[in-house]
Amino acid sequence: MGWSELIYNHITLPVPGEENAFLINPFDLLYSEVTASNLVKIDIDGHVLDGSVYPVNRAGFTQHSVFHRIMPDAHCIIHTHTTAGMAARPRKDCGRQISKRRLLPGESPITTLKGSPIVPRWGKAEAIPICIKDMDKIRTYHEHMPILSTVQKLEILADAAKYDASCASSGTKRRDSLSGRKGGLGSTEGMGICHAYAPDGRCISLLKILLTNSCIFDCHYCINRRSSSVRRARFTVQEIVALTLNFYRRNYIEGLFLSSGIIRSPDYTMEQLIEVARTLREEHDFRGYIHLKTIPDADTELTRQAGLYADRLSINVELPTEQGLKRLAPEKNGARIEGAMKDLRTTIEDMGDARKRYRHAPRFAPAGQSTQMIVGADGSNDCTILRRARTLYDKHALRRVYYSAFSPIPSPSSVLPLKRPPLLREHRLYQSDWMMRFYGFSVRDLEEATDPETGHLPLDIDPKLAWALRHRDMFPLDVNKAAREMLLRVPGLGVRAVDRIIASRRERRLKLADVARLTNSISKLRPFLIASDWRPLHLIDSVDLKRRLDPAATQLELFA
Repeated sequence: MGWSELIYNHITLPVPGEENAFLINPFDLLYSEVTASNLVKIDIDGHVLDGSVYPVNRAGFTQHSVFHRIMPDAHCIIHTHTTAGMAARPRKDCGRQISKRRLLPGESPITTLKGSPIVPRWGKAEAIPICIKDMDKIRTYHEHMPILSTVQKLEILADAAKYDASCASSGTKRRDSLSGRKGGLGSTEGMGICHAYAPDGRCISLLKILLTNSCIFDCHYCINRRSSSVRRARFTVQEIVALTLNFYRRNYIEGLFLSSGIIRSPDYTMEQLIEVARTLREEHDFRGYIHLKTIPDADTELTRQAGLYADRLSINVELPTEQGLKRLAPEKNGARIEGAMKDLRTTIEDMGDARKRYRHAPRFAPAGQSTQMIVGADGSNDCTILRRARTLYDKHALRRVYYSAFSPIPSPSSVLPLKRPPLLREHRLYQSDWMMRFYGFSVRDLEEATDPETGHLPLDIDPKLAWALRHRDMFPLDVNKAAREMLLRVPGLGVRAVDRIIASRRERRLKLADVARLTNSISKLRPFLIASDWRPLHLIDSVDLKRRLDPAATQLELFA
């Protein structure tokens, strides 16, 4: 292959299913002489585990051990001495002369002793200097290992996190600092975080990133699946902590949403996520909002630990049906996901009861749990999705179900649709979800608003208007007499507007102008309401009522 000094090149890989066990090619053999039967099994410190008669160059494994510790998701690490590698010379401030022996700045962590083979100086291994050379597809790491800077990791992992929609939070109360004083670093009052709108109308933000986009699963719909060719990156715990604190102090964010691909095992990944939250809370007294993604297959005790540090936990059901999950994510189990959500609900309720009885009982996920469903990947219609959402709300007391429109990914599987669903479909599902939670609509009511043939919500009008047009016999309603639950079904009336109307009609009979002042728009309300000075006559029976309420879009003119 044109490599030089072949006996000094090393390949190591973790032994599947064993902790801190690795296979390495024997020292003093050329690659043409290496076979599967003469690979040597060693531990993280380079000690032989299988009694092999072949020697191991522990000096060569010195650097590998460091990389295996900080990159447990690495399937294979290759260490070569090549003339081609010398062409990728580090920057001037990071290296000295072009020599394979002197690529490292400063003192090399490897020493040659007279009369003995090369041996490692293990004390230096943890402080291996890093040199980075900007190239199109690779970052050169001292002896040619790829590495990414924190900024590059942020670019990759923040972009990868955009596919997870379950990051908006809803009003959780202030966390007191460790000393008991009010308002520690990052403390917020009665609001949620993420690029979303709080109940008071403010737009609030959080740092939304992945711990890593490497994953041992191969879900067809996921851009970070095992077989994907995307650039991989991984943050350390301290890097995420530093980013969160620095961004907060610069007033960029008010909290953290942290998710991750699954590396090594669900338990290991969950431990890393928990360590980030623990470090922020206990070592830096961070009182801001933290939302952690929970791994369904992780140990229940780890989930309990996560809830002690996080304001909200979320477990994604991924797809609306078990059949869709088996087809698109065969390594995931719907029953285990539901079991984890059930355990989480039980723990939230138990800890909530404990806080009522004991003043100093710890808080546990005060903003509850949420989940996410991907829309348009498995062919499920809107009726199926809404029924599934209603079931999840009832069984697991969820705060939110998030809907994420499927987005085509590079090198897609043949089982995926070629086109993404309209984003407006995602919006209609959110509107329907809101109607279920705050407007008193049942799933059956919403099914009546869908197309009988396709089971999808109409895209040209909102679900409440679609339902009202199919139940014209219930309208118009007398704004001065109708019950609150009926007024909430009037297209164009929101919860706040209805409460204002009810409060105002206690003082006087309302006219149409009074209703207009209490709401945002009166045009959509006219066919559905009766006021003291207004009656729509036969307007509600008009065959073109839908067209009147939702006029066709017209092209704007720049010079009209």
